[in-house]
This record gives sequence, C-alpha cells and structure tokens, in this order.
Amino acid sequence: MSKWKHKHLMDLQDTTRDDIELILETARSFKEVSSREIKKVPALRGKTVAMLFAEPSTRTRVSFELAAKRLSADTLAIQAAASSLVKGETLLDTALNIEAMNVDLVVVRHGASGAPQILANGTSMSIVNAGDGCRAHPTQALLDIFTIKEKFGSLEGVKVTIVGDILHSRVARSNIAGMIKMGAHVVVCGPSTLLPVGIEEMGVEATTDINKALKGADVVMALRMQKERQQDAFLPSIAEYVREFCITPERLKMANARALVMHPGPTNRGIEIAAEVADGPQSVILEQVTNGIAIRMAVLYLLLGRKT
Repeated sequence: MSKWKHKHLMDLQDTTRDDIELILETARSFKEVSSREIKKVPALRGKTVAMLFAEPSTRTRVSFELAAKRLSADTLAIQAAASSLVKGETLLDTALNIEAMNVDLVVVRHGASGAPQILANGTSMSIVNAGDGCRAHPTQALLDIFTIKEKFGSLEGVKVTIVGDILHSRVARSNIAGMIKMGAHVVVCGPSTLLPVGIEEMGVEATTDINKALKGADVVMALRMQKERQQDAFLPSIAEYVREFCITPERLKMANARALVMHPGPTNRGIEIAAEVADGPQSVILEQVTNGIAIRMAVLYLLLGRKT
C-alpha cells in the first residue's frame, strides 16, 4: 500500500485506489477509539484545526469537530453568518487571517464549487473539502465506501444504485469517483431533468427506470432533493417525484434481500425515502454517521499527524 503524499483532500478524483484503501484502513484503526470510555488519543496534540462553514451543516461539521478533538487537536468553529464574510471580506482574506493565527488545517464548506481549491492555492495550510457547491464531498463518499466495505468486505462487483437529484449532488459525484475506483458497479437513477448530460462518461450506468435501477442492487442510496440548488423547475411537482422515485418498502423488494439502504442526510422522509425504509432493518444510515467520525479522524491524521 502506498504512503500518503497529499497536502489537501479536495476530491476523490484526485486520489488513487491505494490512497482510498489507506484512508479506510486508518479509519478502521481509529473507529475503536470512539467506543472507549476515554475517547481520545494524542495523535494531533499541538495542532489546530479550523472549521470554516459557509453553508448549513450538522453531521459533517460536528463529526469533523469530534474527530479533531478525539485526536487531541485544538479546534476553531467559524460560522460564515457570524464572521467578517458578511461584512464583505473575501473567503481567501478570511483564510489568510486564520493562517496568521498559526492554524494548521482548515475544513471548509462553501456553496461555490472550487472554493476550497482557492484556499489551497492561496495559503500554506492543509485544506479539507467538506462540500463545495455541486462539485465534491470526498469525506462523505469515503464514509459511504467504508460502511459498504464493513458489510461486504469489498466493493468489487457490488452494485450500488444511487437514486434522486444526481444533477445537484456533490455526494453522488464523489461517490461515483470513489466507488468505481474500488471496483463497484454504479447505477444512477432519477428524472431525466436531474441526470447530468454525459454522466455515463464517469463510468456509471444511467437510467430513469427505477425498477431497472433497483433490480439486483446490493446498495440503495437515496439522495435528498436539493431544492436550494434548483433554480429552475426541474420537476412538475414533489408529489410526482414521490410517486415515481421514492424508495418505498415495495420498491426495495426489487433489490437484493441483503441490500443496504443508505442516505447521506438530511433525509426528507416521505419524499426520497419512506420512513419505514429509513428506519428498517436494512438501513445503515446511522452507521454512516458513526463511521463519519472515524473517516474524518483518518483524514486529519494523514494530513497532519504523519508530519510529526
């Protein structure tokens, strides 16, 4: 297995299969830490990690903060609405001021695609992309891959069906990039207006037929309908989407009997996924959340801890 060579984590398209395997193996060793009575190791003692979030977040922001603290790093949480960004300061100037306080790494979420790369180019800190526009969300994809690998042992030959708003989903893009590198067969499904033109070039099978997409699936991942990113009318109505694409108990029967049900959150119950499915025995949605801490511990450690 190759050694970690990256200063930043921007997107899984920038990583190799060996990179992903190293993150997963590191996360596996860190997962045990969260089950201890004292949930802390000294791996990043003396390091400082800042969370710079210009978009709402619960799971990603909290799990990154927990990950940093469990590695004994100092943390700063910066909410855009309460920062100088609202006074007109640029994102890069904000980051340069953070760097001037001797921060080692910034976890950034922003509504503009490419925003983390601007910080990576303009500062000397390590940058982790916690979601930028519709482009990428690498740690979400890593925790999804980690969860699947825990259940099946490998992603080789695993059929993963991703259903919903593919067009606006950074989660879908990162999962496609990572899962295909790990040997999975990925199918994306949704209304034709929410399937990106040329998505097949990423190596996936695309369809608007939910029955075809779910048939024989080992993993069924529902995506949130991202109304905040939909500037145009992509659907006649939410009710029509529910009728055609909601993952219901009846539809889930078309997948394999042991199929995992996943969702990156937050879930809109009754829209992209029925409550009975989200809470059902095949659901690993809360396991995804748990695994997110281990994955983010691994990413922070590989970017910072290996230097010391």
